[in-house]
Amino acid sequence: METTIETLDGDRVKLTVAVDAAEFDTAVEAAFKRLAREVRLPGFRPGKAPRKILEARIGSGAGRQEALQSALPDYYGRALAELEVDAIDSPEIQITGGAEEGDLTFDAVVPVRPRPALAGHGSLRVEIPAPGVTDEDVDSQLEMLREQQATLETVERPAVDGDQVTIDIDGTHNGEAVDGLTTTDYLYEVGAGAVVPEIDDNLRGSSTGDVVEFDADHPDGEGLLNFRIEVKEVQEKVLPEVDDAFAATASEFDTADELLADLRGRIDAMKRSQAGMLVRDRTAQAVADLVEVDIPESLVEAEIDGRIRDMAMRLHSQGLEFEQYLEAVGTDISALRDEYRESAEVSARVDLGLRAVAEAEGLDADQEDLDSYLQALADQAESDVSTVVEMLTGSGRVLEVRADLRKKAALDWLLERVEIVDEDGNEVDRSILETPEPESEPEPEPAPESEEVVAEAVHDGEAEMGETEAPVGTDTDGEAAETAEEESS
Repeated sequence: METTIETLDGDRVKLTVAVDAAEFDTAVEAAFKRLAREVRLPGFRPGKAPRKILEARIGSGAGRQEALQSALPDYYGRALAELEVDAIDSPEIQITGGAEEGDLTFDAVVPVRPRPALAGHGSLRVEIPAPGVTDEDVDSQLEMLREQQATLETVERPAVDGDQVTIDIDGTHNGEAVDGLTTTDYLYEVGAGAVVPEIDDNLRGSSTGDVVEFDADHPDGEGLLNFRIEVKEVQEKVLPEVDDAFAATASEFDTADELLADLRGRIDAMKRSQAGMLVRDRTAQAVADLVEVDIPESLVEAEIDGRIRDMAMRLHSQGLEFEQYLEAVGTDISALRDEYRESAEVSARVDLGLRAVAEAEGLDADQEDLDSYLQALADQAESDVSTVVEMLTGSGRVLEVRADLRKKAALDWLLERVEIVDEDGNEVDRSILETPEPESEPEPEPAPESEEVVAEAVHDGEAEMGETEAPVGTDTDGEAAETAEEESS
């Protein structure tokens, strides 16, 4: 098979493919064997009629047309892989020769991924919240610990927000008790804002022994709810002092100083990690903003498709069916696609931006990166590297794997140069981008799209391998077995 490529306008290329007559005749032979199973001829069992008999009965053109239908996608796919064409949508194919006899030739006009030119990607500036830990951060976490260790103390005063009141509550609608709003000895926190705000409005200022009655709008707009609440006890929270005894009770530390130091360290590590991720996100967004081309709808749709596949796979792993989930949350696939559309377009623009940076700066992955990446893909697919490579190569998806690595290299290149500042314009320490040293060296994590790529490729490839363990020249539907059967009979 011979292939050539020509660049057209509008982010398209034209492939010209020529398949010699001998190679195409293999596909024609396989096509006649399939037709033999469908055509009933006197004196022959289904699938056993020789090709010459079939040609005389249905014409030689029938097998050739069947071969075109079945083999053309394979020829087209091989051409894409051979020429490393980054196709993003279905091609327009025109047979230019060989429809009746001889060599088969065809043209394929293919939409390809845009390759925008960028300006300014080497001088990006991103702003993030200052990543350092503050006293307020520590106090907030400490207050949560004190709340968890709080005790209740009965008070003889009107209730205020934060107090715990023990109540008997009767909630009715149209004279009938409402489930969940009728109970006794219920411990309620004043100011919690549960159900309707009128509950808190009437409990504020109430004392032990008070009975309050009031109406409130039904949350679902179904008229009025009628409430009668008896206050049986008012208790206030008593927060423990921050001392060594508190530290020993609330944590694994013996002293308050150790607890405070641990809180500060944990918060600092978390904020630095979050800041690093935010820098990556905003850097990617910044380079996406430099992409001044219209995003092809096919790229947006492909991104949406990928997100829906991811969701369906996660739900399935949890024992949930995708359709049942949609029904449970009151939506449908069309509404979900609309919900994803805006962020999918942003992702597609980021993709183009990172690819453009890689091309502009001549970035590529070295063999060591590729080997580690393929090993990670193999581990996730529960296969081996050689099988993954074979499947990716056979399906023409090596291009996608290399693209993932080039985009990673592009983002790393950008992160080495991006200016990072806080809300006040102060420079932020670049060490937030450093990944903490793990105890053992992890394999690089494949991008989600590559996980899908290898999973599909390995699955499809294993099926192909099972079908093609026949002599070269036979078709892939078990024809070799039938041929052997005929020769032995």
